[in-house]
Amino acid sequence: MLVCFLFLFTNVGSAGCLWRVRKMATSASSKLSKAVKQLYMDLPQGEKVQAMYIWIDGTGEGLRCKTRTLDFEPKSIDDLPEWNFDGSSTYQSEGSNSDMYLIPAAMFRDPFRKDPNKLVLCEVLKYNRKPAETNLRRSCKQIMRMVENNHPWFGMEQEYTILGTDGHPFGWPSNGFPGPQGPYYCGVGADKAYGRDIVEAHYRACLYAGVQICGTNAEVMPAQWEFQVGPCEGINMGDHLWIARFILHRVCEDFGVVVSFDPKPISGNWNGAGCHTNFSTKEMREEGGLKVIEESIDRLAKRHMYHIRAYDPKGGLDNARRLTGHHETSNIDEFSAGVANRGASIRIPRLVGQEKKGYFEDRRPSANCDPYMVTEALVRTCVLKEEGDEPTDYNK
Repeated sequence: MLVCFLFLFTNVGSAGCLWRVRKMATSASSKLSKAVKQLYMDLPQGEKVQAMYIWIDGTGEGLRCKTRTLDFEPKSIDDLPEWNFDGSSTYQSEGSNSDMYLIPAAMFRDPFRKDPNKLVLCEVLKYNRKPAETNLRRSCKQIMRMVENNHPWFGMEQEYTILGTDGHPFGWPSNGFPGPQGPYYCGVGADKAYGRDIVEAHYRACLYAGVQICGTNAEVMPAQWEFQVGPCEGINMGDHLWIARFILHRVCEDFGVVVSFDPKPISGNWNGAGCHTNFSTKEMREEGGLKVIEESIDRLAKRHMYHIRAYDPKGGLDNARRLTGHHETSNIDEFSAGVANRGASIRIPRLVGQEKKGYFEDRRPSANCDPYMVTEALVRTCVLKEEGDEPTDYNK
C-alpha cells in the first residue's frame, strides 16, 4: 500500500492501485446506514440520561470520550458524579498505576443524542488528585479568578483542514493539486468551497449544544475552514473552544472524513492554520482604551518567546512551520504590531484605531494550541503584568 501511495503522487500507479488508495479516503464506518441507526435513536430512553464525558489526552491535542447512564437529568455541573478511566491507554499514566479521575467542569447539550442527554467536559486528575500534565484548565481557572474584576473577554478564530482518512486534503485531485490560492477564501461554488456540508452541520450542532460559536467562513487554502467562538469571559473561552473542537471531530466522523488542526498541513505555497485570539479587558473597551492596548502590546513585545512557547503544544516547534513571515504570518523570531496588518504578531483592527478603544488580535497561536494556555498567557502578561521567561507561581 505504501508503494501504491507513492505511485499515486508520482502519476505512475496502476488503476487498481489508485482505486485502493482512493477507497481509503473515507472511513468505512461512514458507509453504515444512518437510516437504520435512526430507527434505534428514535426509541424512547425512559427516565435515563446519557452523559458523554470528554477529556484531553496525554498529547495535549487529542480528545477522548466515554458515556455513562444517569438516573436523572443534571441541571448543573454539581449534579454530575466524578468518574475514572485507564490513563495507560491515553498516554497519561503507567499500567501499574493507571486510574485517572474525571472531574466534570462544563456541561453542554448533546447535539448527537439530543435532549436530555449531555456533553460533559472534564478536567483530569492523577492518582494523587493533582492535575494531569495536559490539564491546563486548573491553572487557567486560578489566573482567571485573580483578574475577574477586569472582565477579560476572548474570541478565538479556529482554522482547520478537512482531510480524507488517507491524510489527503478533502476535494483535492488525487494525483495533483488544485489551482493556486485566491478564489477559495469565503468562496462560493463547488469548485471553490470543499466540504461545506460539514461546516453547516458543525455550526448548527454547536448552536444546539450552547457553544458560543459566532461565525464561520472558508479559508485561503482549499479544504481549509474557520469557525469563531466568542466573546467568552475568562475560563469559558477554553471550555467552549474545546467542546466546539470535539463536536467538529464527531461531525467529521459521521461524514467519514478527518479534521486536522495541524498548523501547516501542506508544505509549500499554501496557507497554514492558526487560532488567532482576540483579547480585551474592561479598561480596553472603555473610552481611552487604546492607551491600555498599546501598553499591553509593549509588554507582549518584551515577552515574545514566552508566548511562542505557550502557543502550540510543542513549545513553538509546530508554529515554526507556520510562522515564516509569509502567507499572512509574522516571523516566529520577531515581534511586530500594526493597525490592520495581518503580517504582524499583533493586529489592532482599523476600527479600534479610529475609536481609540476595543481589543487587539494576537495572530501567533497555532491551530492546535491549548486555549487555556493561550488565554492564561495573555492575562499573565497584559493584566497581571508579569515579566521574564517563566510564569509566576502564585502558590508560593
